[in-house]
Amino acid sequence: MPSREETIEREIARRTLFSFLKNSGRSRHFLRMQPETFARLCTLLRTRGQLNDTRHASVEEQVAIFIYAISHNERNCVLQVAFRRSGETISRYFHKVMEAIISLEDQFLIQPDGSTVPLEILNNARFYPYFKDCIGAIDGTHARVIVSNTNAPRYRGRKSWPTQNVLAACTFDLKFTYVLPGWEGTSSDSRIIKDALTREDILHTLQGKYYLVGAGFMLTGALITPYRGVRYHLKEYSSRAPKNAKELFNLRHASLRNAIERALGVLKKRFSLIASSTEPYFTFDTQRDVFLAGCILHNFLMGIDPDEELIAEVDRELLSSRRRNRHNAIDEDTEEGKIIRDNIAAQMWIDYLRQRIIRDNIAAQM
Repeated sequence: MPSREETIEREIARRTLFSFLKNSGRSRHFLRMQPETFARLCTLLRTRGQLNDTRHASVEEQVAIFIYAISHNERNCVLQVAFRRSGETISRYFHKVMEAIISLEDQFLIQPDGSTVPLEILNNARFYPYFKDCIGAIDGTHARVIVSNTNAPRYRGRKSWPTQNVLAACTFDLKFTYVLPGWEGTSSDSRIIKDALTREDILHTLQGKYYLVGAGFMLTGALITPYRGVRYHLKEYSSRAPKNAKELFNLRHASLRNAIERALGVLKKRFSLIASSTEPYFTFDTQRDVFLAGCILHNFLMGIDPDEELIAEVDRELLSSRRRNRHNAIDEDTEEGKIIRDNIAAQMWIDYLRQRIIRDNIAAQM
């Protein structure tokens, strides 16, 4: 039991910390959001997440502990020093806040209903009307986990350490609409999405609508992959311009599907615990829940405090890395998916050639 003097000293230290975060301009660095956004989050968790002040800690302090931990991948011992709390208290508040955030899943992870064309497609002549029925993009990503030696081989996929393979879907404003964490690192994207389409918390597919996916997924009427064995990452009007309908389709498919890479990139840049390659210090179940909670927080922030500098940083990294799809192609294409893809590619190519002729004529007259 701490003495009265120790209690007062801790309270002064905590108030000093929060005053510093509020007034120093460092709130975005420490808590990944502006002070007013943090206040709105705490209000939301009070009213909708059933998070309450306790005798010893306000909701603000509890939330700060969790966000600071996942933002900076800090261990319990570091958090004890930063917040002047015991290890047991830090752990208790961490899990309490995480559960409160996950309780907001239905409010912030909303699957599209297909009633409108995404603005990012509608307002871009490269994508509209060709992709007017597209409702989002899907990809898988890996996050390091700790598992028993017995289970480790099932989780050791692309990396030399165990990972969970997480399936994620997003809209083109970089908000997640579906997240399925917890699969073994050795599991293929195709296997995981088959589970997502049949499980109780199902990934909804809509008649006449589809998601854009990578070559590691199966081609269906609801999942449109790029053409295999066709050049990727070209430029439309350059020496590396597309030479046929399939190359043009793949170029624009990649450009539009890039939304999920950007969303995952921002998520991992914002919450380094999710992206860390160091051995986790949480259980597997906690690592799975942290990923889900991070996606919910990401959506909350994208709605009111997106951090354009962070997004621009991720965009630069994606551009410089020239990432290529490394999934192994699978042989489960369906005729419906092929027809949708071929129709889009053909219409797109005709319009592209028409625009190219116009460009060439204008250039010749100058």
